Amino acid sequence: MNIVFVLPRAGSRPIGGFKVVYEYANELARRGHHVRVLHPALMRTRKHYSRIKFYLKSYARYLKGIAHNSWRPVNWFSVDPRVEMCWVRAISTNAFKAADVVVATQWGTAEEIAALPNYGERRAYLIQHLETWDGPEDRVRATWRLPFAKIVIANWLRDVAHEMGEESVYIANGLDFNQFNCVVPIQNRTKSIAMMVHPADWKGTADGLKAIAIAKKSHPTLTAELFGVDPRPDSLPDWIAYHRRPSQEALKLIYNNAAIFIAPSWSEGWPLPPAEAMMCGAAVAGTDIGGHREYMVHRETAMLSPPNQPQLLAGNLLRLLEDDELRYSIAHSGNVFIQKFTWTTAADKLEQMFFNLSTKRQPDLQLAK
Repeated sequence: MNIVFVLPRAGSRPIGGFKVVYEYANELARRGHHVRVLHPALMRTRKHYSRIKFYLKSYARYLKGIAHNSWRPVNWFSVDPRVEMCWVRAISTNAFKAADVVVATQWGTAEEIAALPNYGERRAYLIQHLETWDGPEDRVRATWRLPFAKIVIANWLRDVAHEMGEESVYIANGLDFNQFNCVVPIQNRTKSIAMMVHPADWKGTADGLKAIAIAKKSHPTLTAELFGVDPRPDSLPDWIAYHRRPSQEALKLIYNNAAIFIAPSWSEGWPLPPAEAMMCGAAVAGTDIGGHREYMVHRETAMLSPPNQPQLLAGNLLRLLEDDELRYSIAHSGNVFIQKFTWTTAADKLEQMFFNLSTKRQPDLQLAK
C-alpha cells in the first residue's frame, strides 16, 4: 500500500504524537509498504490568511526549512530510511494522488484534508487527544464528525467518539522495548524522582513541582532529575537537575536512575513518558485521568490521585518514598503490565484497518477488542 501520514508542522522538536506517527511509519515501511510522512511548513488552520499572505509566509518558511534542514527529527528520533520524509509548503492534493490511505494526525490536518478535492484516496484520522487545548472546541469536535475512518489511541477517546455518535477503532500505542528497558534493579535505586517539564498548564508541571517540594521537606536527601524540550525554567531550585532535550540513551538513564516518576497532567491522550518510565522500572505516581488509565491501575501498577491536586499527589509520592515494599511492588507490576504494548501488535491492527479501507470495506470494529 501507499500510505501518507500528514503531520501539522516540522518534526524538529520532540513531540509524543509525532513519535507515534514515526513509529508507525517505521513499522509499516519494514513490512514493505511505501510510507510518506508529510510535514507542511504552514497550515491555514492556525489563523486567517489572505491567499497572497499565506503563499508568501508558507514559502518563506518552506525555504528556511530547506536551507537549514531544520524540519527533520534528526536529534531525537531515528526514521527508517525507507520512509519518505517530505517537507512541503502546504497541504495539497499533489501529495495524495497515488495514496491508498491518507492519515490525518491532528485536528488541523483533518480539517485541511477534508477541504481538498477527493481524488479517490481513502482517508483515516489518527485521534491522539481531544485537542480543544490546541484549537476552537467547535472546530476540533467538527473534525471528529468528518467522513474519515477514525482510530483512537485510548478508551476514553473512544467514549468521546461514541457520545458524538461516531464509530471508531481503538488501537493502543505501542512501545519500543529495545530503546527503553530496566537495567538498574528496582531494589537498588536511591530515593530519587524524575519528571517531564512542559510549559502548558494542563501538563501539570507546577503541580508536580509542588509535590516534589512537599516531599523534600520530609526527605532532605531526596534528589530529582527533570527533563524537557525548553531551556531550564528559572523557577527550578538548584538542587534539582535538569536535562534539555536529552538523547534517547540519556533519557533511558534518567528513567533507570529514578525510583519514582511523577506524571501530573490534567489531561492526556495516551502519554509516552510515564509508560517509558515503567518500562525502565520506575514506580509511577500519576493523576487519575483517561490517558493514564490505559496502563495505570491504582495501587497495582501506579499510585493515582485526582488531577490538579498537588497535595494529594505529594501524599502518594510520600507513600512510595516511605514504604519500600509498596514502591517495589508498584514498580515491578507496572513493568510487567506495560510489556503488552508493542508496536508489532499496534501495527498489525493498523495495517489490517488500512487494508480494509483501501479495498473499500468498512473498518473492522472487532479490532477494538
